[in-house]
Amino acid sequence: MVAARGSTYLLLLSLAAGAQAAQQVVAARGQWAALSQGRTCEAASKALRPALKDRPQARASLSFDAGGPRRGQFSVLLSRTPRAGASVMLTVGDTPFLLMVQGDRAWSRGPAQEHAIIDAMRKSGSMRVEARSPGGGRIVDRYSLDGAPLAIDAAAACAATLANR
Repeated sequence: MVAARGSTYLLLLSLAAGAQAAQQVVAARGQWAALSQGRTCEAASKALRPALKDRPQARASLSFDAGGPRRGQFSVLLSRTPRAGASVMLTVGDTPFLLMVQGDRAWSRGPAQEHAIIDAMRKSGSMRVEARSPGGGRIVDRYSLDGAPLAIDAAAACAATLANR
């Protein structure tokens, strides 16, 4: 139990370090945290592998807007920028999802895919994001889904609460 608390604490520190100062932790468990900033709440986690030197830490999130259009939009910051024109594939458990990509970021394609991603995340223990690098090598960012269901529920509830204010 102490290790779980320690890893959650380190996750929160690393997410907060990359976030703007106004972001607040709503809930955290395992490798995931629910965060709130303004009228947006998100469930977020960093990739299992630490960032390479001079590279950003890979990070995945599901965003919920209070009264807005985003209701679980999946997005990811990749550890490296993919090759121009490359596909970015999210695989949750054994279920693949083709994402939209621009630069070193990728997003879900709409509400139907977002619901399917959230459903798969609730049933799986891990996910990975894959793409091809400019040199032709593989980019693979892996994530634990330990704590993801709690963080997703907390972020959705946070946005609903903010919408009612």
